[in-house]
Amino acid sequence: MLRFGLFGTGHWAAETHAAAIGAHPRAELVGVWGRNPERAAELARQHGVPAFDDVDALLDAADAVAVALPPDIQADIAVRAATAGRHLLLDKPLALSLAEADRVVAAAQQSGVASVVFFTQRFHPNVTGFLASTAAAGGWQHARATMFASIYQPGSPYGDSQWRLQHGALWDIGPHALSIILPVLGRVTRVAAMNGPSGLVHLLLTHDGGATSALSLTLDAPREAMTRDIVFFGENGTETVPPGDGNAIVAFGTAIEQLLEEIDAGTRDHRCDVRFGREVVQILGAAETARAEGRTIDL
Repeated sequence: MLRFGLFGTGHWAAETHAAAIGAHPRAELVGVWGRNPERAAELARQHGVPAFDDVDALLDAADAVAVALPPDIQADIAVRAATAGRHLLLDKPLALSLAEADRVVAAAQQSGVASVVFFTQRFHPNVTGFLASTAAAGGWQHARATMFASIYQPGSPYGDSQWRLQHGALWDIGPHALSIILPVLGRVTRVAAMNGPSGLVHLLLTHDGGATSALSLTLDAPREAMTRDIVFFGENGTETVPPGDGNAIVAFGTAIEQLLEEIDAGTRDHRCDVRFGREVVQILGAAETARAEGRTIDL
């Protein structure tokens, strides 16, 4: 049984992380820590576990951490957890700077802990199968990702998420798009970006081998324009990425299972580990610079 300490008390922590840990036959929730002690106490009470007011105390009680916190706070906790020998089940993006992502990777590698970064779509079996077959087919020249979301619609659980309001779609849904495109087109070598209206950001990427991709992202789309569409174009025509065939709780359960497999086998080569999380942060950071300075960034 893998004992998880949960760091975070918001909607995603409660409705996905805690629910999936509770439903997994080989996982056990042993405690909750949050920046708001009252919310931590309430979430802990719902799951019959203690709330902790000290990070290190919860690390001492756990074998692994599940983190659902803003990326800058996550990075610090992940370093502390890895240094203490605790396995990592983290959220995207890994961090908000390459330097912080490097700290997480270094701590995980030095301690030898297993790590998985939860890019939701990558843990749906039908999407995983699609990416494997599409990558194997080869001959892809371009990908287009249009992800128009809104956190401002009535009832959105993310409408008061300060890090999303500050950093926008680039850092919130950009990781999801990259997690789908990178396995097929490969490493990014050049990044250009510019802003559009209503929080829109556009990325144009060059990949190893010369293929390109274009990403258009927003968290402030009109209700009628909300869409998620990722398409690959190449020698054999076009392929559209299917929607995941399960919900977020099922996908997070798959992430738990795959973390357990890494631990049981002693391997540290998961396709969505902290090194992949760092790769995504590097691209996002380059895009941030590119759009601010109006230039192309080579990686």
